Amino acid sequence: MITFKRVHHVQICIPPGAGEQARAYYSGVLGLKEINRPEPLANRPGMWFAMGDIELHIGEEANQSPSKRHPAFEVIDIESVRKYFLDKGMVVKDEIPIPGQTRFSIFDPFGNRIELLEKH
Repeated sequence: MITFKRVHHVQICIPPGAGEQARAYYSGVLGLKEINRPEPLANRPGMWFAMGDIELHIGEEANQSPSKRHPAFEVIDIESVRKYFLDKGMVVKDEIPIPGQTRFSIFDPFGNRIELLEKH
């Protein structure tokens, strides 16, 4: 039997060479703090960010295609989060309502969908 504790990290991918654009978006727009990667991974393309008590890993990958896969993050005060993104001129996509939740998605500059939700 496996006893899972929590999600440790989520990895999404960006096109090769898009690291600075990703850093500007995830650090600048989303306000995430970049964290150092372990020494054996330090010279590889990509970056890691702290996101609450989990990590968001950004890796480079060629030949990306649209997909339904996405991370979802629970937030506090989703309506102020929505306003923040709208004030930044970003597209906010409402998702199909689920009882007990308010949720929407945003998309990073590379087409990665990021779902944000608040439980009631």
